[in-house]
Order: sequence, then C-alpha cells, then structure tokens
Amino acid sequence: MSDSILIEKANVLLEALPYIQKFRGSIFVIKYGGSFMDDPNPQVRASVAQDIVFLASVGIQTVVVHGGGKAITRAMERAGLKSEWRGGMRVTDEATVKVVEQTLNNEINAEICDIISKQGGMAKGIPGNVVSLCEKLHAVSPTGEPVDIGFVGDIKFVRTKIIKKALADGYIPVISPIALGEDDHPYNTNADVAAAAVAGSLKARRLVFMSDVPGLLANPAEPGSLIPTLPVSDVARLKADGVISSGMIPKVDSGVKALQSGVKRVHFIDGRVRHSLLLEIFTDRGIGTEIVHDEQAALLLAAQRHENGGAV
Repeated sequence: MSDSILIEKANVLLEALPYIQKFRGSIFVIKYGGSFMDDPNPQVRASVAQDIVFLASVGIQTVVVHGGGKAITRAMERAGLKSEWRGGMRVTDEATVKVVEQTLNNEINAEICDIISKQGGMAKGIPGNVVSLCEKLHAVSPTGEPVDIGFVGDIKFVRTKIIKKALADGYIPVISPIALGEDDHPYNTNADVAAAAVAGSLKARRLVFMSDVPGLLANPAEPGSLIPTLPVSDVARLKADGVISSGMIPKVDSGVKALQSGVKRVHFIDGRVRHSLLLEIFTDRGIGTEIVHDEQAALLLAAQRHENGGAV
C-alpha cells in the first residue's frame, strides 16, 4: 500500500476526530427504516449495523428505533388478513394488531439485534410497549370528520429509565414502534413518530432518520437538488410549496417535534448508501439533510461564508 493511500486514510480519521471528541457521551437516536430493511443484499444491512456499532464504540450512546418494512404486509397476507380503510386511513383491528406486535417485537427486532451483534455490538431488544405509553389516536379524515382506525396509538410518555439503564450497561437498545395503551392493550404507532418521541424524551443530541431517500430535495425530480441544511422556520413554506410532501411529511413533522422537545439536530439520510450514517455524522459536509434551529442555521451559514471566502 502506497504512502499516499495511507496518508489519505489517516486524514479521514483526523477529520472524524473532532466529531468523536464532541459527541462522546451524547445520545443519538437512529430511526432504522426504509426499503433497505428488505434489501436482498445482506451487505446493505450489515453496513448500517457497522455504522451503528461504530457510533457506540467511540462512546456515543446509540439508541435504535425501527420500523416494520414490508414484513408486516407479508405477515398479514400469510394470516389471511385484508386491509380495511376508513377515511383514507388503514384500520388496525384486534387481529391486525396481534400480527403487528408479533412481527415488530419478535421478528424484526430480533433480526436487527442479530445483525448488530454480528458486527460486534451489544444489542438489547426492547418491545416498544415496555417503554412507550400512548393514548388512542384520534384520527381525522381529509374532510375533517373523526375516524376510528382501531388500535393506533399516539405516544404520550416514554419510560426513559429503562432505555438509560440499557445504555449504562453498555447495550445498544433496539426499540419497536409498539406502545401500551391506557387499557393495557398494545397499539401500533408510526415508527417516525415513535423515534421522535424517544429522542425528545431522552433529549438526544441527534435524531437520524434512515430511509430510502437521500434527504430533502428542492426539486424531487433532480437528485442533485439536495437541501443540506434547513432552518426549522422554513419547513412550513416548503410544505406549502410541495417540496415536503407525501411520505416525507410525517418524517419532517416528527423531526420538528423532536427539535421542539430538546433534540439538537435532526438528519435525513439514505440507508442504501454505504456508510451513510458515518458520512453524515463524522464528515464536514455530510451526505443528507439536517433540520436545525434557526440560530444554528445562522451560525452554519456564517461558517460557510468564511469557508468560501465571503461568498454564500
């Protein structure tokens, strides 16, 4: 191996050093979701697990909240269950929530823990209904009428002591998006909302949404139009302009709520890109989109101007 390649590798490590020093001891919450969860190439999931283990290995207290991917749909098909819709929303009835709980708590959670363990991490699976308490979600149809969509919950409280105990014991907690209702019944919850609730309750330094999109695009038809930094005050305008739309709306709304609850920054990255988590956290330019408080955005813009010799 030539000296130039060795020096280049050393420079990569040195670029990461100040971030490692700054983040050591901080809590990061990683929302693990998107089509990469079902990618037939095991290296895709292994790469994500390596990044998560790296974070934990350099002293970052790492918490994972996962989604359901397509596994829930497959499990419902095997059980002979068909989706029912009310007011444009899927209904989670008694039979469905049992399948969802089994799939999320036992199958997907165990699989993610196993992948992390194979990369040298200490993962601890925690069913969401052990740590997350919820109320029944009061859904509203597009016309504004109340709709009963069954056992779907709105998380109101997170038992952080359980999560912090796992972190203190050296584990990477892996949490499912199931919550326990006031009636002691399990409720399905949106995984993005669950991740934001966990991050906000822990006052996490970072909340990272890993999905199958590169971040927020100024023009969805142009992959090169990535918005690297977004002040939280610009979110409403981008939603009104249609830049933030469809499946990104609950993610962004959850991210904004997390910021309002004490999270320092929220990131959106593409889990299909090899080591995207490390590139976003430990490099100067990052790879996805970060939503930040307005005062942070002003500081970042000033730093960018300095770096570019005064040019925006």
